[in-house]
Amino acid sequence: MAERSALVVVATYRRPEHVRTCLEHLAAQTVAPARVVVVDASPDTLTRDVVSDFPDVHYRRNDLGVGLLATSRAIGVQGADEDVIAFIDDDAYAEPQWLAEILAAYDDPAVGAVGGRADNDRPGEELEGWDRIGRLLPDGTLTGNFGADPGRIVETDHMLGANMTVRTEALRSIGGIHDHYPGTCLREDSDLALRVKTAGWRVVFAPRAAVLHVAGEYAKGKRFDLRYRFYGARNHILLLTTVLGWGDPHLIRHLGRIVSGMATEIASGIAAVARKPGLVAKARSVGGGVARAGADLVGTLAGLSASIRPVDRAAEASREWRR
Repeated sequence: MAERSALVVVATYRRPEHVRTCLEHLAAQTVAPARVVVVDASPDTLTRDVVSDFPDVHYRRNDLGVGLLATSRAIGVQGADEDVIAFIDDDAYAEPQWLAEILAAYDDPAVGAVGGRADNDRPGEELEGWDRIGRLLPDGTLTGNFGADPGRIVETDHMLGANMTVRTEALRSIGGIHDHYPGTCLREDSDLALRVKTAGWRVVFAPRAAVLHVAGEYAKGKRFDLRYRFYGARNHILLLTTVLGWGDPHLIRHLGRIVSGMATEIASGIAAVARKPGLVAKARSVGGGVARAGADLVGTLAGLSASIRPVDRAAEASREWRR
């Protein structure tokens, strides 16, 4: 393996104890990172106090606050001249060989980005979807399966933000990090990987570059609630339009799938009525299906509107880094 240097960026919001554990795992790597930068959007000093216990870790602020994860990442890479930039979530705890495995995957000069495995501590997840990890499907949907272990490095289309890395040269070549993804920040990680791939680089998944992903609490709302669903629909439209373009067939097929999916959600809510006892339970079944369909519709319309003139919240930070 050629000798390479790596910058590790940890973006965080109000999870000081998660940050502490994350940094402890980074300090135990078999190959040490050249630098570790924590970018904190918290409104308090608790995370700064934690970072002060790690003298070799750099602390930076994102004063724009919650909901701008990609912007925090862009702030983190400012001044980077290392060969590889690694992004790891504050609630992702790297196995000791994590960085060594990441850097080994860059031995191929055509590789522009490497994603690693996220172990969610769920029995059997290593076997789920191992043949469809991080794929962009013809209908515009994205597969996950980042807990799978295919036993070897495999080609992929996008990465999980909790454990993703990029060759610094590749990131410069695509103009740095974009942030079109507010709210839950869904799709900011896919944006980076798809732009790297569209620029002609290989994107791969290295299962031995593993982290334990403990899934900390969301800053707002809960995972998979209606807010999450709305931003999933909105941000997915931004991803397809800004990365692939308005005329790309993935977008056209995705819009068709949204329409049919809304009908399915409403129908499933109605079908559940027969299985529910009592009028209140029946009403909730119908209401749930309508609410999910409504979140998909409103999110899609919001995404189409935002795509007309997309706002890149990380633009200034990325310009600063490229100077």
